[in-house]
Amino acid sequence: MRVLHGLLLAMLTTTALAQAWPSRPIRWIVPYPPGGSSDTSARAVSEKMAKALGQAVVVENKPGATGGIGAELVARSAPDGYTLLNAGDWLAAAPHLYARVGYDPFKDFAPVTVLVRQPIVLAVHSSLGINSVAELVAYARKNPGIGYATSGAGNPQHFVGEWFISLAGIKLTHIPYKGGGQAISDFVGGQVPIAVLGSTPLIPHYRAGKIKLLAQSLRTRAAALPEVPTFEEAGFKGLVLEQWQGVLVPAGTPPSIVSRLNAEIVKALSDPGVRERYTASGLEAVGGTPEQFAALLREDYERFGRLTRELKIKVD
Repeated sequence: MRVLHGLLLAMLTTTALAQAWPSRPIRWIVPYPPGGSSDTSARAVSEKMAKALGQAVVVENKPGATGGIGAELVARSAPDGYTLLNAGDWLAAAPHLYARVGYDPFKDFAPVTVLVRQPIVLAVHSSLGINSVAELVAYARKNPGIGYATSGAGNPQHFVGEWFISLAGIKLTHIPYKGGGQAISDFVGGQVPIAVLGSTPLIPHYRAGKIKLLAQSLRTRAAALPEVPTFEEAGFKGLVLEQWQGVLVPAGTPPSIVSRLNAEIVKALSDPGVRERYTASGLEAVGGTPEQFAALLREDYERFGRLTRELKIKVD
């Protein structure tokens, strides 16, 4: 009887919690520094959510360990709907690369919805005078070992870079940075002539003519970059990898709260102002159900596992 009484009490407490939610501000953890695409995607939606929920939705940047610090913080938080994680596809890649990560992408989180997607782009500094992937391949064959920048070892940009190198049969030297900010600064400044990075922070420099975008990693061209061919269009069949960001909460969060979060975020994603803000940043609003997000996470987990083995991706 005591066990039954305890179970009933727990159920009643959970129900009461869900009905009262939200009664205080919500923390939205972005595991990267301010100014990047993860930050942009969260802040655009958080403003709409705050109005709909009647509570502040506070975006907090907790960078470090390729997203791991922020992810572990959320994984260890109370499953009460007051702590969200803005995760990227690194969540599916990290377990294949590190001997230990402080979270399990499937056991420690409950998916809410996918926020956005963006392509990873292959870019060159304009001073090289290269205008196509074919020209870059020819240049790399004459200059083996030239460097290419990414925002970190083991992230999806690294995967795309090594995948391209493997298919093209060329030799480039990976130069991983500790975040996109310095990578972009050195690339745009000409210290590193090639980069494989997320499209969002590169678009302003591309529009200004400082760099050239040669290919993008989506299956079809992004709306913000209709003039940039995909890798498949450039002749690299199968090289498709989209960079996504999505919202998760700690495992055990009441389903009613997950459902409400999903509904409010998807509603915000349909707002013309939010979509316009995303498009200007090279992001594409996605949305969808928790189940669809869970399927995407599992699919990418398996894809990154295969690519880690085939491309021999390693991190220090």
